[in-house]
Amino acid sequence: MPPDGASATVVVPQIGADGLYTSVDRHITPAQTIWNLRSAFNVAALDCPEAAFPDLAPAYRDFLKAFSKPLSMANRTVDAEFRKQYRAAFVAHREAFMTQVYNHFALPPTLDEFCKAMEPVARDAVAVKPAGIQDFANRNLPNVEEVFDAFYRHYAQYQADVAAWDARYGKHPAPAPAPASDPASAGAK
Repeated sequence: MPPDGASATVVVPQIGADGLYTSVDRHITPAQTIWNLRSAFNVAALDCPEAAFPDLAPAYRDFLKAFSKPLSMANRTVDAEFRKQYRAAFVAHREAFMTQVYNHFALPPTLDEFCKAMEPVARDAVAVKPAGIQDFANRNLPNVEEVFDAFYRHYAQYQADVAAWDARYGKHPAPAPAPASDPASAGAK
């Protein structure tokens, strides 16, 4: 079975020249590092169950308030970077990239581990001064990214195990899809 309740169709990113899985959180600018960490915090505040992670949403609100000026500066810098690279089409490219960032952090099979990884970020943010946000982001974004690296390693092992099984015993037939239900015809016979 795929790890962590994942579907059997997850696409594992390629491993880059640095030996790490390719990610929207790697090989990015300093401003993008800050903005991606803010995005991770936003996903945690919205998606991590409050009953299990009660401090994340309040910590995110406090983070936005305490770091409003450096976050605003990071946002303007990221806009300028995209504008320089894509000119008039920069908004579409930035929005597409940010969609990838949010989808990355919201990957369902990683949610519990992601939320756990965001807890120390939330705790540590309280002690950081606005001038230290870059160091804070540089230190914490890779720690959060490790959640996804671990998932992809486990998933790649699952894929290798399935391939080995299929090579030894023959391909296991895929389960039949569940019958589609049509609420309109549920009462008709």
